[in-house]
Amino acid sequence: MEEKKINEGEEKKSLSFVEQMVEKDLEEGKNAGRIQTRFPPEPNGYIHIGHAKAICMDFGVAEKYNGVCNLRFDDTNPSKEDTEYVDSILHDIQWLGFKWGNVYYASDYFQQLWDFAVWMIKKGLAYIDEQTSEQIAQQKGTPTTPGTASPYRDRPVEESLKLFEQMNTPEAVEGSMVLRAKMDMANPNMHFRDPVMYRIIHTPHHRTGTQWHAYPMYDFAHGQSDFFEGVTHSICTLEFVPHRPLYDKFIDLLKEMRGETADINDNRPRQIEFNRLNLTYTVMSKRKLHQLVDEKLVRGWDDPRMPTVCGMRRRGYSAQSIRNFIDSIGYTKFDALNDYALLEAAVRDDLNKKACRVSAVLNPVKLILTNYPEGQSEELEAINNPENEADGSHTITFSRELWIERDDFMEDAPKKFFRLSPGKEVRLKNAYIIKCTGCKKDDEGNVTEIYAEYDPLSRSGMEGANRKVKGTLHWLSVNHCQKAEVRLYDRLFNVENPSADDRDFHDLLNPESLKVLNNCYVENYLSEKKAGDFLQFQRIGYFTLDPDTTPGHLVFNRTVGLKDTWAKINK
Repeated sequence: MEEKKINEGEEKKSLSFVEQMVEKDLEEGKNAGRIQTRFPPEPNGYIHIGHAKAICMDFGVAEKYNGVCNLRFDDTNPSKEDTEYVDSILHDIQWLGFKWGNVYYASDYFQQLWDFAVWMIKKGLAYIDEQTSEQIAQQKGTPTTPGTASPYRDRPVEESLKLFEQMNTPEAVEGSMVLRAKMDMANPNMHFRDPVMYRIIHTPHHRTGTQWHAYPMYDFAHGQSDFFEGVTHSICTLEFVPHRPLYDKFIDLLKEMRGETADINDNRPRQIEFNRLNLTYTVMSKRKLHQLVDEKLVRGWDDPRMPTVCGMRRRGYSAQSIRNFIDSIGYTKFDALNDYALLEAAVRDDLNKKACRVSAVLNPVKLILTNYPEGQSEELEAINNPENEADGSHTITFSRELWIERDDFMEDAPKKFFRLSPGKEVRLKNAYIIKCTGCKKDDEGNVTEIYAEYDPLSRSGMEGANRKVKGTLHWLSVNHCQKAEVRLYDRLFNVENPSADDRDFHDLLNPESLKVLNNCYVENYLSEKKAGDFLQFQRIGYFTLDPDTTPGHLVFNRTVGLKDTWAKINK
């Protein structure tokens, strides 16, 4: 019995504070034991890894407690929204491995929200303000000084009703008036100082077209949408902590309109806040991400340097590695800046189990085996993944003339250089032991060819072929490989926390964030691969085939190196 108690205690301790709160609600019988969450993105851009953290929480809680998570698009600002973003969000959530119960839109509730706003006006709880946004902002006061009431605050109800109807006409001028809730201009919570409920926008909506010209603000639409859908737990990030009292207040009023008792402990959506995901050497602001795309500082939303889910997918990150990373950093009530290296470590760990091992030479120099018969070649076995025997193997062709990495040869090598140099032996992976006999140079002293002799009795797998040599090199047969373009991606910014840096945004960009190599070679076997397949270029790093690949022109993206070199370089 004692052992069971200890195990239960350990299990409770491993739960996030959000899960602990959900379990407490279940134990107390709230919402009749029902769990319903929602993920509510605004379709004004592509989702990034910060959204992925929220997705893992929203969908994860529902999945863990046999509930349902719905997807609801917060489409209350048509000037910034587009169906392109809706489609991308749907695809990214599925790619991450989650399934929603239903798809909703805030626009589904426009009429209900409008009717609620009219009820508030009739109750003297809302009014039309014809001041400019600047004037309204000035009258808000500060957290320590009360605000100043609008000169329109006490305008007659009938006048506000008439003007509210005018707001929703094509003739209404954007910015000429707003609908504000009449609350408390002296409240220390600034969100209660007569918050704006509706504003005028004439941009056609991606779903409702020109049916509406007055649109609800997020604070007015969000809680009510949760209520209409029957959400039990509205899980969001820490910046919404000060919004929570207003969230509850609007629900109180909505319940009053419906003739229901308003009690903070009733079966209503419970807002719970957790910390956002921030990463070093990148930005999460949609405004700045838009700027990167619009100014063509990157190649689009799916540029592999972007923190977007589609960018990480194109770079070769696996969905599981992103989820493992999010799980490892956890959920707290304190914001933190997470090291990008932690994400890359999670990617390496997952890809090590999944990636097919292949040979690629990025900076080639020719190696000629002078004692290997001319015109002869042989097929050697290459294991696809030593971590998973079920992945099988493929063949790689060996011949007299090979490509090796230029950095794997040094004419005057130091003592601890265990690669190829005159008089020294190395093993060619899956093949033979060779001994360097010399090299050829051009007029400028650059090595153009390397010469070596192979030991025909040292082929990998042969009896007696286990003679020890300290270095092992990868290689490609010159006449049995394909040329390829390889894109080497690195940190997008040079500074650890660009969001907190006061310098010009453009000055913080890393000019070395993308290097394109055009004189690379890869195995013929890679022509069978497709975009998104996980690959390990042996001794180099993890790569994937890019969608830019065309017949006869292979393009690869570096996902991540085999080791973290960034920290060493930037010490």
